[in-house]
Amino acid sequence: QVQLVESGGGLVQAGGSLRLSCAASGRTFSDYAMGWFRQAPGKEREFVAAINWSGRRTYYADSVKGRFTISRDNAKNTVELQMNSLKPEDTAVYYCAARGSTVAATTPAQYDYWGQGTQVTVSS
Repeated sequence: QVQLVESGGGLVQAGGSLRLSCAASGRTFSDYAMGWFRQAPGKEREFVAAINWSGRRTYYADSVKGRFTISRDNAKNTVELQMNSLKPEDTAVYYCAARGSTVAATTPAQYDYWGQGTQVTVSS
């Protein structure tokens, strides 16, 4: 089992930046691929970014490519999401997720553990 806790959400102006963090505990962190998803009110949960067990492979949704960066520090059991050039369309609850595999995936059903979410609001 693994427990995930997100932090770093908040309110920012369009064009600004936020850095989200996810702290993991429970099992060996490097055994898990990790992902970030987001969900806006009335919308389906949407893939944002994923990273494999070692951090050597990353994947991004087209909507955030070039603006967001996912990274991990296995020594600290953390995964980060650096968000730059934020747009109002990025407003959502952001969730950290862990997959019981070393291979990254891009759909919510492929992930086994989820954090509680952190709100990101981008104003015009």
